[in-house]
Amino acid sequence: MSQEPSRTLSDRLSPFKDVLIQDNTIVRLHEKLSQVWPATRSRKVAAGVKVAVLTSAIANGPKSVALFAESTNDLKTLKIGSWVKDRILLIDLGFYKYHAFTRIKENGGSFVSRLKSNANPQIIDTNRAYRGRSIDIRGKYLQDVLKNLKRQVLDAEVEIEFNRRAYRGKEKKDSERFRLVAAYNEDEDKYHLYITNLSPDLLEPEEVARLYAARWEVEILFKELKSKYALDIIPTSNPQVIEAFICISILTLIISRRIYTIIRRRNPEPKM
Repeated sequence: MSQEPSRTLSDRLSPFKDVLIQDNTIVRLHEKLSQVWPATRSRKVAAGVKVAVLTSAIANGPKSVALFAESTNDLKTLKIGSWVKDRILLIDLGFYKYHAFTRIKENGGSFVSRLKSNANPQIIDTNRAYRGRSIDIRGKYLQDVLKNLKRQVLDAEVEIEFNRRAYRGKEKKDSERFRLVAAYNEDEDKYHLYITNLSPDLLEPEEVARLYAARWEVEILFKELKSKYALDIIPTSNPQVIEAFICISILTLIISRRIYTIIRRRNPEPKM
């Protein structure tokens, strides 16, 4: 599918090859499989498989799929490597880790993630000049600034500290700078906070928020798999049959979307 994309990125995102969305969904299984795919924090014997899907916004469908036990931490289902180069990865709080963000940056990729509500990075600089008697927020910490924030948006550079992976039993402290965006959401009457390494010259703060909203695509994909292709109902305790059933469901979705794209191309809607 990614070789024959059904969509194109806007001019603002033309430097990138793709926008990717990583997320997981859980499929409940027969309790006999609790040793093969153990469930998470269950009071009784239970089993569940975590279907990890990397979705391409350009291809409008799955780019890679992997199966894990439900008890597997989300971060362990996302392996950062050279594949992120020149691509934007949209990830939710289940994958939130500063070391992972740094790895994406080091491999030439970009990312957008919601910021954890208790995160309190130090603001190093601002990316936007504000009119009037605006307060200088450089050197202050985010939570102190949010209390009195009256701007429609906040666009700043922040510094975070994190631990590198242990080497020979020792952890190394490190720091990295990222871009922090706070966009006011009128419907919820609060700020939505994002952390990214996308340049302010590339996307405005409001555009960062709209880009992250594209994560809804993977939710639609999971809903389609479970409602139309019966991924939520696997009436067997045979592990091989379960793996085959999941693969068949995903392949069927890919083929149906591909056929739909071909039909739309050959039968464009008439211009009014």
